[in-house]
Amino acid sequence: MINLMSNNLKEVIMAIEKIGEPKYRASQLYTAMQNGLELNEIKNMPKSLIDKLSEQGFNLQSTRIVKKQVSRDKTTKYLLKLEDGNIIESVLLRYKYGNTICISTQVGCKMNCAFCASGLKGFIRNLTTGELLGQVVAVNRALGGTVKKRAITNVVLMGIGEPLDNYDNVVKFLRIITDKNGLNISFRNISLSTCGIPSKIEKLAEEGLPITLCISLHASNDKTRKQIMPIANRFSIASILDSAKHYHLLTNRRLIIEYTLIKDVNESMANARELATLLKGISCHVNLIRLNEVPERGLRGVSENEMKKFLGTLCQYHVSATIRRKIGEDIEGACGQLRNTEEKKRVKRERN
Repeated sequence: MINLMSNNLKEVIMAIEKIGEPKYRASQLYTAMQNGLELNEIKNMPKSLIDKLSEQGFNLQSTRIVKKQVSRDKTTKYLLKLEDGNIIESVLLRYKYGNTICISTQVGCKMNCAFCASGLKGFIRNLTTGELLGQVVAVNRALGGTVKKRAITNVVLMGIGEPLDNYDNVVKFLRIITDKNGLNISFRNISLSTCGIPSKIEKLAEEGLPITLCISLHASNDKTRKQIMPIANRFSIASILDSAKHYHLLTNRRLIIEYTLIKDVNESMANARELATLLKGISCHVNLIRLNEVPERGLRGVSENEMKKFLGTLCQYHVSATIRRKIGEDIEGACGQLRNTEEKKRVKRERN
């Protein structure tokens, strides 16, 4: 089977010319694919060509929506099935300025952060470029969007998985999704969240892809970070921030620092002052995040008043910061929760 969703337009042209078809057919196929169409739904190609493509093993779509949950605030979580049977999650976030999709980059996650559900079932594999793009395409179509009139305005790589641990596929995805011949989403409307792999951050800075880089810091010192993020045993905060500053220097994009407040772990005013000192002189904005409590993890969030006190301390030290709006709490909104629930149901069915 040849899944074209992982291919850029040049590669689709090569594949089409290889079977003796003209170049313009590749453009038609490329558009149809990013519109979310299956081969048998394409109307501007002769049936004989559709049959030929099918016989040659061509396939357009790599992810299919199998379930969705809609929260009270209209946040929608999608469960998508891959061709090998694995399932992943994407989340649609609705804002006044448009619709943002948060996509997964891996099936499971190696990072196993203490506050996240994504790593509970371990790591299975990286998503292909087509499976990354397929999430955006599937949800865009579900909302009635097309290549010419997108329903998705922003993309965030912040779902299940560590994007920079799937570096090559992620970079190719970024090039395809910003291609003017396809969905043509602006670099300025794409964000990538990483728990911090310095060498990959520096490599990304050299790619010429000026997306917004979000650093999942969640601690004001290495000792605390090691308690909640295993990757902190490999990379210090200082090394991560150095690579992030290099990214800012080459892209001129302000950094986003993500900081989830966890009761009795990282939420003291001393932590706030330490964080402010850490970020002094760095062009960044801090997103303070309310903990989406995961029962298996045993960690607790803080009160609204404690959130505001932490924010107030950062502001006193002239750190740009806001509290991220909590959304999707009633639909297992945290990364990996819906997938884990479905996996439990699957295992139970198999046992019975």
